[in-house]
Amino acid sequence: MTGDTSRSAPQRYARWLAWGSRLGLALLAVGFALYLAGVTPQVPIEQLPALWDRPAAEYLQRAGLQPGWHWATLLHRSDMLVIAAIALLASCSIVCLAAVIPVFLRHRERALAWICGVQIVVLIVAASGWIGAAH
Repeated sequence: MTGDTSRSAPQRYARWLAWGSRLGLALLAVGFALYLAGVTPQVPIEQLPALWDRPAAEYLQRAGLQPGWHWATLLHRSDMLVIAAIALLASCSIVCLAAVIPVFLRHRERALAWICGVQIVVLIVAASGWIGAAH
């Protein structure tokens, strides 16, 4: 290695992950509290037990939702805010990987920076639903 990336990249990744996790958990708590309070949910809490055991397609139809990222247009609904918090928590690694790329480049670790970039692309493509969307 040309520089000491053994400490700075992992520390930066961990710092970004800690902040992303805190933000996601806070958003999750707020959304869940609003949902329990009955603040404008897409699916009222009293209807959930009747929908839990339904196939996904039927759940979406009965809940008035569409497959994919449709939930993102409904962030004003408390239960969709919970979904947004889960999506944020699931995507934290993308932001963390992007944060360490400059560290690797500064230390001339181009291969590691490239690997991080490829991981970001793979995660985004997987989350987008482009692969397998025709099924």
